Amino acid sequence: MSELSVKAGLDAMDVASYLRRHPQFLVEFPDIAMALTMPREQGKAASLASYQLDVLRDKNREINRRLHELIDIAHENEALMVRVHTLTLALMRARSLPETANTIVAALGEDFRDPATRGDAGGGASVLVRLVLFRADPDLPAAEWLIAEPAGTEAFPAFTEFFKRAEPLCGRLQQDKLDALFGAQAQQVQSAVLLPIGAGMLAIGSGDANRFHPGMGTVFLKLIGEAISTAVSRFPVS
Repeated sequence: MSELSVKAGLDAMDVASYLRRHPQFLVEFPDIAMALTMPREQGKAASLASYQLDVLRDKNREINRRLHELIDIAHENEALMVRVHTLTLALMRARSLPETANTIVAALGEDFRDPATRGDAGGGASVLVRLVLFRADPDLPAAEWLIAEPAGTEAFPAFTEFFKRAEPLCGRLQQDKLDALFGAQAQQVQSAVLLPIGAGMLAIGSGDANRFHPGMGTVFLKLIGEAISTAVSRFPVS
């Protein structure tokens, strides 16, 4: 009590007095009992009940930590699902292949920006998007982000294994892959994700070496790839 201020000491005494008058208080509010620090017996022999209470508190803290982690993951997954849904609707509204291509690049360029700066006017954390289509179409725009190659997979020998596996690829790409996709901007890409989209592929590159990595989940990436593949296949080859 000597370490407490007069006001704090009075408050503590009031609390102690209240608890003495209401011995059932902690029964009605067990969560408070779990948060309190109980005195231990002096000497080598410690109270078994006190030890058990400490163990329960530790488990309770761990459960709360894991619960908050799961809640954060659920919120992140919900946000990802909304983006996939929004992209799918935008692709459904596209009335031509050029409009579809522009929709893909515009949407993914925004969705895969650094979450901390998404929506900032500066756009310093933007990513590079490359859409590869194994077809030629005179209406497709002559844009840096579009690679139209009627020769198909034969024109991309560096990606033979990728096309064979037909699964999203995340992480750091070999230089020949970077050069084939990003050309003069290849040095800006420190990590990337590749998506097979049926008759083509989609590449998203980031200047952050940790933005895309082999351990990241690919469920939503597969959904994006399938949505894009379906949207592109609606338009026959000219």
